[in-house]
Amino acid sequence: MDTTRFCSSVSEALLPLASPERQAPMQAYMKDRFAFLGVATPARRAATMPLIRALKAPTAADLLATAGALWQMPAREFQYVAVDLLARHHRRLGRADVPALLALAREKTWWDSVDGLAGVVGDVVRAARRDAPDPQACMDDAVADADFWVRRIAMLHQLGWRADTDRDRLFAYARRLAPESEFFIRKAIGWALRDYAWHDPAPVRAFVASMGTALSPLSRREATKHIG
Repeated sequence: MDTTRFCSSVSEALLPLASPERQAPMQAYMKDRFAFLGVATPARRAATMPLIRALKAPTAADLLATAGALWQMPAREFQYVAVDLLARHHRRLGRADVPALLALAREKTWWDSVDGLAGVVGDVVRAARRDAPDPQACMDDAVADADFWVRRIAMLHQLGWRADTDRDRLFAYARRLAPESEFFIRKAIGWALRDYAWHDPAPVRAFVASMGTALSPLSRREATKHIG
């Protein structure tokens, strides 16, 4: 996989789609933290997913190097392509690559990139459970990380796991993070609990009740949105 060629192909696919009319509102939505080309998600994926799908057996090193190069490119859409690339080829990654994924999460950080990477980390860790004794132990480290965005990834990494969810870890992480005042942590707690409640509502209801006021109103409201 030629990283330089791939990044050039992505640029050639996206630059003609740039829209000054969309650019300003997209930047405003992200609090003007990043520059945007103004390419909406459906158009971005239509233009770049053929490039991503065309890659034949990329190595983990290739994927991470290419994602890193896209991360350094100026417009936010390039970071979104990096997440799409990693998500599409997550089976090429292993638990040894989780630190590199978390390192990406620490750069150009906001909820959009972090939540995308949380999905990739979750896919990698979930797949690793077939071959490793406890691949989620890396998330035990992440939930104690000094960077609250990394802690958010730990809280969210089991989204969509349903019956595969490690419920004890889910509740332990929520309990550990509950005292934090950071909005994005409180929101993540509620989101993770609500997601699991779709599969098994009774334990979530019991957990929320047991936490009482130790769980923030935001976390409680999000967790019980569909279960009362």
